[in-house]
Amino acid sequence: MFATVSLSASDDTNHSSTDPQTLLKSHWPIKITIISVLGAMITLGNIAVIMVISSSVSGWSRNSRYFLLSLTGADSAFGLIITPLNLCVSLMKDYSDGPDFLCHIVAFFNATVYSTCMYTLATISLERYIAVFYPLVYSSLMTRRRTLLLIGFAWCFPPILLVPISFPNGIIEVHFSTASLVCNPSYSTNVGYSIALICFIFFPCSIVMTYANLCLWLAAKRQRVKMRTQHLGRLNRPNVAARVLVPVMTVYYTCWTPCMATIIYNAISGRQVPEWMEFVVVWLPTSNGFLNCIFYFWINLSFRRKFYMLFHRLCLTVCPDVAKALGCTDSLQPGIWDNNNSIPERSSSVSSTCTLITLADDTSF
Repeated sequence: MFATVSLSASDDTNHSSTDPQTLLKSHWPIKITIISVLGAMITLGNIAVIMVISSSVSGWSRNSRYFLLSLTGADSAFGLIITPLNLCVSLMKDYSDGPDFLCHIVAFFNATVYSTCMYTLATISLERYIAVFYPLVYSSLMTRRRTLLLIGFAWCFPPILLVPISFPNGIIEVHFSTASLVCNPSYSTNVGYSIALICFIFFPCSIVMTYANLCLWLAAKRQRVKMRTQHLGRLNRPNVAARVLVPVMTVYYTCWTPCMATIIYNAISGRQVPEWMEFVVVWLPTSNGFLNCIFYFWINLSFRRKFYMLFHRLCLTVCPDVAKALGCTDSLQPGIWDNNNSIPERSSSVSSTCTLITLADDTSF
């Protein structure tokens, strides 16, 4: 969801060079450049992710791949839908124009993609929690049907909540913001609906993610202390839990909390926030689509190995001479790089989460 800003037209008929709208538009080239670079980073990062998880990755179960594909799809929508749509609107729409049907549709897509991403992150945390704390019944709890139902809920429930935004002259107004270059719902025009959206989207997802990841971190910490005690301090393994779970939650709250706080502030007070503050809080959640590629994928050793293998094969196929000059060869040792088909699917969580508890295999990360 996007924070909103209500820009009121000046009552002064003499528009001088210091007109706030003129100053806002003077910053457009910088903002458009930032948005374009962000969109390109998100798109390229998620293309690489799709290349890898479209095939099997060692240590990732079938359910994990489904959830990760769902997350990649939601993140890719940031770069393939949100960024182009809002850039087109910012170039086509004049700030003096009032709300229109196009703006309502764009605002609906913005809010839907943002909400779907949050729900997808919550479902991944839930699946990770079940895999670690209920390994013996994981297969019966997380069946293929239930996995697909959870993914379907993450994608279908947000549009149902947000469909009123798509109707002009509906229960909530939408205006184009020259500060953030997006079509924003004016949440102050319907405070009850605005607060309800946050209560049904942000708070539930945050509670699920916080509880699941906190339990995982505490369990990993207890296991780490236990292993140190058993080995009389001789064991010096890396703190995998802190290296994975803490950044995931830190990035989540850093990206989403300012946006949600701004929505609440604007809905209750009806006041605008400073120009650049609005731009940052509106587009900061989008960066989560790129950072997810790092914390959910690139930090995993199996993922990196599979990506290097696919990248080498692609280079050898497209430009064999250049690839060989750069050191890419055909001898990738399939037993090391691609042993996915020889390992039966196990009921593990995303990114070999069970290693957060057992810490038995440092090479999983």
